Amino acid sequence: MIAFTRGVPDPAAFPLEELSLCVQEAMTHDHDAILPYAGSRGFPLLREWVAETNGGSLDQVLISHGALQILDFIVTAYAPNGATVLVEQPSYDRAVTVFRRAGCKVVGVPMEADGINLEALEELGRRTNPVLFYVIPDFQNPSGATLTLSKRQALAAWAVEHGCLLVEDIPYRRLRYQGEDLPTLRSLAPEQTIQLSSFSKLLSPGLRVGTAFGPLLQINRLAKVAEDTYITPSLLSQALVYRFLAHGWLDHQVQRLQELYGPRLEAMLAVLQEEMSDLADWVHPQGGFFVGLTLRNEIRADDLLAKGKEVGLILSDGRGFYADGAGDRFVRLPFCALSPDEIRSGIQSLAEIVRGLAQGGTP
Repeated sequence: MIAFTRGVPDPAAFPLEELSLCVQEAMTHDHDAILPYAGSRGFPLLREWVAETNGGSLDQVLISHGALQILDFIVTAYAPNGATVLVEQPSYDRAVTVFRRAGCKVVGVPMEADGINLEALEELGRRTNPVLFYVIPDFQNPSGATLTLSKRQALAAWAVEHGCLLVEDIPYRRLRYQGEDLPTLRSLAPEQTIQLSSFSKLLSPGLRVGTAFGPLLQINRLAKVAEDTYITPSLLSQALVYRFLAHGWLDHQVQRLQELYGPRLEAMLAVLQEEMSDLADWVHPQGGFFVGLTLRNEIRADDLLAKGKEVGLILSDGRGFYADGAGDRFVRLPFCALSPDEIRSGIQSLAEIVRGLAQGGTP
């Protein structure tokens, strides 16, 4: 079985020895802070690190059980039932689920190879009056696209003009394998942006440590929602992450990840070009975990999923990434947890399936 489903880190990426030492250090040095009840904003020393890294203050930081939970807090605080929220189309399927579960009207802004379509954004903004726009600007999940500098500047100006909150999710930003970093949306519109990030892709998803950095007023509101949700988050994992960072190990860890995942992205792009250049279109990412395909032929997602299972290929349902129910022709391909040989075999199987369905075959 080859699974092109979840974008999960390779277990080989986990820094086991370092994390084991950090657990011991956290229990030895931080037990007075992490074992009792504490405030809802998270472990203070980790919040200080995030604040210093972002050039802000301690009170601008909230740390919780993953960025997705913070997104749920944002919805509770800023998107009442029936409110309109914008997402990129396609977008992260679990974020779309969070918005829908809260009763929001989710509207997708079409994606292009260099990010959102600005003309569509203007039109949808006028027509729907959104309260927030959820954006993954770097190596987007699921397409792999990166928002260009000019589009970042235009989006930031649009958000300020229309008073729309930007929720900038950057879990893959450090996982750049080529090219140069671009300014964050928060740096371009600091009073209009809540920036989410996570240590799931850098250290371990099981630690469940996500961060929010933004204007004091917005973070205060999120901290109140967090307090009403759990009083105090799990502080041991946050202290563990802080100890890892305090040792100065993050840069080396990021380098390890780049050396692990970069060749896998290259392998996927190479075999896609060999096997599917006549069947699909895709962005060429410079980092992250995903390549998103748009198939050129009209193919039903149900047929694609069923045929894949027959040959041991597990695929995500592309419709889950679309706010409007489209996505039959979309395929998200995570390369992070697969070897180059598995990637090649999986893409060859996918190409055979797509070619057969395009010629009228049935599962």
